[in-house]
Amino acid sequence: MTPEQYLAPYAVQSETARGRRHDEAAHASRSQFQRDRDRIIHCSAFRRLEYKTQVFLNHEGDMFRTRLTHSLEVAQIGRSLARNLRLNEDLVEAVSLAHDLGHTPFGHVGQDVLNECMKDHGGFEHNLQSLRVVDKLEQSYGAFDGLNLMFETREGILKHCSLTNAKMLGPVAQRFIDRTQPSLEAQLTNLADEIAYNSHDIDDGLRSGLITIEQLEEVEFFARLWHEVQTAYPGVSGRRAIYETLRRLITALADDLIATSSALLADAQPGSVDEVRASGPLIRFSDGMRKDATELKRFLRQNLYRHYQVNRMRVKASRIVRELYEAFSAEPVLLPPDYQDNSGDEGKQVRMIADYIAGMTDRYAIREHRRIFSLEEL
Repeated sequence: MTPEQYLAPYAVQSETARGRRHDEAAHASRSQFQRDRDRIIHCSAFRRLEYKTQVFLNHEGDMFRTRLTHSLEVAQIGRSLARNLRLNEDLVEAVSLAHDLGHTPFGHVGQDVLNECMKDHGGFEHNLQSLRVVDKLEQSYGAFDGLNLMFETREGILKHCSLTNAKMLGPVAQRFIDRTQPSLEAQLTNLADEIAYNSHDIDDGLRSGLITIEQLEEVEFFARLWHEVQTAYPGVSGRRAIYETLRRLITALADDLIATSSALLADAQPGSVDEVRASGPLIRFSDGMRKDATELKRFLRQNLYRHYQVNRMRVKASRIVRELYEAFSAEPVLLPPDYQDNSGDEGKQVRMIADYIAGMTDRYAIREHRRIFSLEEL
């Protein structure tokens, strides 16, 4: 019996999945989604995540999360949730590991600047770029561009999409036109992502000193868990107390999601993936937990993501991305040959510029900016 035979009828399975853009024979010892996961792990875009910002720039400290460690944490949480709900763990893991492949250097600020620079050429959005990476930009196989991932993996990567872009992307984005749902595995990965960043951004914020326990105690959800730890382990403090609290936070979010989603699935009783797509969202937090999670996100936005020291770095990063884009747009000959378009198509050239910048790590972007604008660098 294969592992997929233990899955629920509403889970995605290799045998009934919607396939790849280019036909390939099934592998003798791996499921389709194990294969997708392996291709993602071995691609160059995945390796570059190690040096891309989560909240703090890579060089600001060795202990802060990066896009790579964030993706690994999402995958761990996602697999645990999927196993409890009898969903396809390998698909969840593949989507978790790939969901940030298109992220720019310097986190969301890089995306915002590139989107502004590209406003007359379709804009820029990291979910769309992640799909572009796995569909086109990775160059590892002789028979096709990209990684030739399964439809369900690609669908899970594409978390957001405008109607304009959906019409251009075809079947993988059809749900945004039809207003239907993705697979349960895609829905689950989206919330595993939220669980991961809520917890680890608190950890990194405390480690950096930009937020404090006293501030966090103003958030009822965190305060409740913090006081549980103080009661269970009198006198515990420092990193040990923080870790115990964050462990409880992840558990509370995960357990609530499992219980709420299990009840929704028992009520809806979907018999297939097609029935899942035609239903409303079936992977959710309870209303109470959604309120708690939203309050926590609001605290992080106001006190960490908008902290003046983070804003200072954001301004510096914005300048680097904008000036790189402007320099390459004005003088495409500054680009490496693989990113120069000789057809005279302006739209194609600026998209290649966006591909080049989005693929940079933080430190490569800093170095490339120096090469172009500093007389001391060649």
